[in-house]
Amino acid sequence: MIRIVLAEDQAMVRGALSALLGLEPDIEVLGSAADGETAWRMLQQLQPDILVTDIEMSGLSGLELAQRIARQQLPIKVVIVTTFARSGFLRRALDAGVCGYLLKDAPAERLADALRQVQHGGRAIDPQLALDAWSQADPLNDRERQVLRLSGDGRSASEIAAQLGLSHGTVRNYLSECIGKLGVANRIEAYRLARQKGWL
Repeated sequence: MIRIVLAEDQAMVRGALSALLGLEPDIEVLGSAADGETAWRMLQQLQPDILVTDIEMSGLSGLELAQRIARQQLPIKVVIVTTFARSGFLRRALDAGVCGYLLKDAPAERLADALRQVQHGGRAIDPQLALDAWSQADPLNDRERQVLRLSGDGRSASEIAAQLGLSHGTVRNYLSECIGKLGVANRIEAYRLARQKGWL
């Protein structure tokens, strides 16, 4: 029996995934969570074989959950099911140790097959995304990504500096680096491009 926990912030999608996977004779849905923090508590409590998670959720994202599972060395495999067909997300997911990355518009039986594949030690990656992922590397480092994400949320350089414990000048330097690396005119364009590529 493959024991899973679902983490998905859209109630309708969460319910549909739970119902569909519950129909499979060899898959048991132990629980489902609407946000990353709840999912993290469930993982510790229920110790599933696999976490099936969206990428973007409140609290902790699916990628952050995968990173936390890896850091804590929990024996839980991660399969991401998302609408984000962006190669940057896939690269970051693979770096975080994710075993599966599927798109929500894939057929339901594809997900069940992917879970079986992952349970048996394999990987299940959307093939087109896998090709795209290696065509363009993410130029941003973690700190640049963090600063640019906060900037895109509408924070000023001073607010970002206060939140991250950096000087105002250091934040401005990080933003300049992002603008230069992405070859754009300003930080708004940098944020937009990085999001489009899946690098944030």
